[in-house]
Amino acid sequence: MRESRAVDDALTWFALNAATANVVMQLARLPVGHGVAASRVPSGRADLHPVKRLRTTLSYMAIAWWGDADEREAMRREVDRSHRHVHSRPGDPVRYNAFDRDLQLWVAACLYQGTVDVLAALRRDTDLDAVYAHASRLATTLQVPADRWPADRAAFAVYWDGAVREIETDAVTRAYLRDLIALRGLPRPVRRAAGPFHRFVTTGFLPPAFRAELDLDWTASDQRRFNALTRAAAVTDRALPRAARRLPWNLYLWDARRRIRRGRPIV
Repeated sequence: MRESRAVDDALTWFALNAATANVVMQLARLPVGHGVAASRVPSGRADLHPVKRLRTTLSYMAIAWWGDADEREAMRREVDRSHRHVHSRPGDPVRYNAFDRDLQLWVAACLYQGTVDVLAALRRDTDLDAVYAHASRLATTLQVPADRWPADRAAFAVYWDGAVREIETDAVTRAYLRDLIALRGLPRPVRRAAGPFHRFVTTGFLPPAFRAELDLDWTASDQRRFNALTRAAAVTDRALPRAARRLPWNLYLWDARRRIRRGRPIV
């Protein structure tokens, strides 16, 4: 029962504060970054279509985490349809292909790492081994074979440490990611109101290697403020009813399931 509860409750309301940090982590691998920032498929760009991109990402997470086998297969087909056009062309400075399983594994690993980072920020006492085993769905709902997911948390730590050493950005991806952090895709009034906090929490959730790659300043004072924020969030988390703690993921799950039933696009 505890194992099941740990898995079911792993997607949390506070995770939205870490969403952009997770995108930054994924795109800090140069081929993934160019696959988005230099893509000729604008519909998947968060800077051009932030609301659609948010719906796509959260729907993917909700279906991969809570969906049944048929729902995950429907999501996989939708992602494949979207990815079919995401590849480099002769002469492009960086080679990339959205069907590259190594890169898909990296994306899934970032999604898992972001999930446990949020659980740690909320001081959740949970069964992390069960959460990790379940998180293989984040990879297999793409095209990553189950045996490519590291066998346990210790194996994942080895994989993660090695993969982080391979992060790299260039002028194209750094500009894209800095604009994303600054909310440049949103109207100016929203950007002015939400921008400073968004930059703060995004930088706070980024591991040091990623901050360094983007030259993001982070001081001891910033860390103390971030710790105070997560302590307050942990208190709030314990006070919320279970359904509220799972927002907005449960709403995106409902919407994705409705789209699947009606044959409408999910992504």
